[in-house]
Amino acid sequence: MLIASNLSHSFDYPLFDNVSIELNTRKSTAIVGNSGSGKSTILHILSSFLKPNSGEIIFDNKSLYNLYEDELLKIRRNEFGIIFQSHYLFRGFSGNENIKVAELLSGGVMENDIAKRFGIADILYQQSSTLSGGQQQRLSIVRVLSKKPKIIFADEPTGNLDKTTAGEVMESIFEYIDRNDASMLCVTHDEDFAYKCDEVFRLSDGKLVRVK
Repeated sequence: MLIASNLSHSFDYPLFDNVSIELNTRKSTAIVGNSGSGKSTILHILSSFLKPNSGEIIFDNKSLYNLYEDELLKIRRNEFGIIFQSHYLFRGFSGNENIKVAELLSGGVMENDIAKRFGIADILYQQSSTLSGGQQQRLSIVRVLSKKPKIIFADEPTGNLDKTTAGEVMESIFEYIDRNDASMLCVTHDEDFAYKCDEVFRLSDGKLVRVK
């Protein structure tokens, strides 16, 4: 579904070099590594928010970085779902209104039971600013999935959740992937989460190595 080849990137210093990875239908992929290793940068590059110094990304037989910005925007809006560490919820909106905005932009419609599966059905009409960190995390995930994305990009998706809730959220994401012929790339420090994914890569010293 998405093929990245020979990606390299640097800021004031080299970050990683010659990174290649594939995201395939109904598969979940995790990248682990130390803070500052470049995990989130890879996620931002693959989701088209950041252009690499070199390399190529093919999605649906199109080279992402040969597209015009309006074409990239359409892919981000309709095909990609991005779960950020910062939730970027509309603070003055209820949970339900946050989800409706995403649906309006993408044309998706939230599945009837998805909020229940993620344990937030009873807080959808509260303002997002009144929710706990864990509730905001789950709301941000439901908002992304309501778009019906084909690829989920998740940056520490269980970072604000206790171990039990994190496990439940993981299983619900995996169910979504299987049911919707989607795929996921997550970057995480949570190795329990990572090793439940189909594939695991470790980013260290600028190299991406498959470990599962």
